[in-house]
Amino acid sequence: MEHAPTHGTAGAPRPVRGLLLKKLCSDEGMFALGASVARVVQLVDSDDQGTHSLAYYVLSDVALTQKILRLANTPAYRTAGGTPVTTISRAISLLGFDNVKTTALAMLLVDTLANSKHAQAVRVELEAALCASLVGREMARLSAYQGAEEASIGALFKNIGPLVIASQEHERFREIGALMAGGKHTQAQASQMILGSTYDTLSAAILHEWKIPDVIVRALSALPPGKQKPALNRQEWVRQVVSFSIDAARLLARKQGPADPDGLALEQRYGVALNLDQDRLQQLFATVRRDMAALLDSMQLGPQTEVEEPSADGLPNVLLLATMNGDSREQEGVHPSGKPFNARELLLAGVQEVTQIRATPHSKANEVIQAVLETLYRSMGFRFATVVLKDVRSGQYRARIAMGEQHAARQAGFVFPLPSDGSLFHLAMENDADLMIADASAPKIRDLLPAWHRALLPDARSFIVLPLVVQGTPLGLFYADRAQPAPEGVPPDEASLIRALKGQVLVALTPGNG
Repeated sequence: MEHAPTHGTAGAPRPVRGLLLKKLCSDEGMFALGASVARVVQLVDSDDQGTHSLAYYVLSDVALTQKILRLANTPAYRTAGGTPVTTISRAISLLGFDNVKTTALAMLLVDTLANSKHAQAVRVELEAALCASLVGREMARLSAYQGAEEASIGALFKNIGPLVIASQEHERFREIGALMAGGKHTQAQASQMILGSTYDTLSAAILHEWKIPDVIVRALSALPPGKQKPALNRQEWVRQVVSFSIDAARLLARKQGPADPDGLALEQRYGVALNLDQDRLQQLFATVRRDMAALLDSMQLGPQTEVEEPSADGLPNVLLLATMNGDSREQEGVHPSGKPFNARELLLAGVQEVTQIRATPHSKANEVIQAVLETLYRSMGFRFATVVLKDVRSGQYRARIAMGEQHAARQAGFVFPLPSDGSLFHLAMENDADLMIADASAPKIRDLLPAWHRALLPDARSFIVLPLVVQGTPLGLFYADRAQPAPEGVPPDEASLIRALKGQVLVALTPGNG
């Protein structure tokens, strides 16, 4: 990965790229960013499991959850009926798996880099990356090739080299910009002189360090100069789209269109290869401008987001709590247990959303269960939530979906035998009784908790158990807990909404309805 030292105009040796790369990637924030990016890129849309994995990842980050929901509730995506989107699983269904995945990656970049002390330069590069990803997504949507995800992710990271240098090595970023402004050096030449490698090479090296798949890294390599020919294969097409996307993003940032001189040059370079003419470019630019406005607004990066209050036609009231990112009012919006003050409104919105999912033709029971679990988790402020279903083959009840703190480890351990042992969970199912325990440390409650639960969740101080009993047969239960007692309890109106949520799952699990 090392390059031979290069020299500046004064003959002083420049650090080789390998040393620069080591410095960049060893930074704590950049290391964490790389780990998060790699984790999201690895998520694959495979039936329900892909949606579950992506939903879990998004829900593990409160700010990311808020931004994805905000995006799903923009006019560009809201459903015709106007029902607010209150769950991430519904947002994934509405926006599309690849769209949410790429948007999550974009938001990771924004959250890590937007607050750099060189904020203005970083923001220019960030917006170029975000805009390029939207161009790539739109190009993939219009193409015969099936490559939406790779094209959009590649376009997002095409600009990672300049973005990281602007944030971490701002003096070098300025030197490169000064050389380019002189008109005698291209970006590749200027970055090679200052960094010892081109920005494209640095971008690829960063992604290699982050263990991003080679198919995406290869898409970042520079194209030959001049007019591009139609691609001979999918990989070459993705590479062309990635290059076109960042060039188009730069053009859009300068408020230029296809009819401007630079726009005509863009068409001349890529038109034949990507089947683009003036009309198609005009439509593409209009779509990307609209989507870019929605994306920036969802990330609170719009020009007036710091002073604007939510407008009457913006987010529904039920989501206003979720929009208070970092606001002190958010802290005032929950009980000491973590339960939101507006739990009723959040539950009501969840009931409406789950009802809509059930009304969708060919809706699956898993989709309903996922949406109900997420609604319970977020609306009631639980730290861990799971759904447990009967596994006749193994003779056990096993957690099938979980979310919240340590959800994977706790899901793996949340297993108990089918035969009744007189514990609280079996009693709830045998009596079909919804249990809402305000203080799990009470002696009578502790005596009913099985040993496996006390070992797995020793600090659970309040929890709910909602048995799933269909036609007299126990099928499993919902379980959700907090690490704090909840003396505020569950008033009748909230309890009714929780039972309505459970009712939707029971209908979905009833033979002939799922």
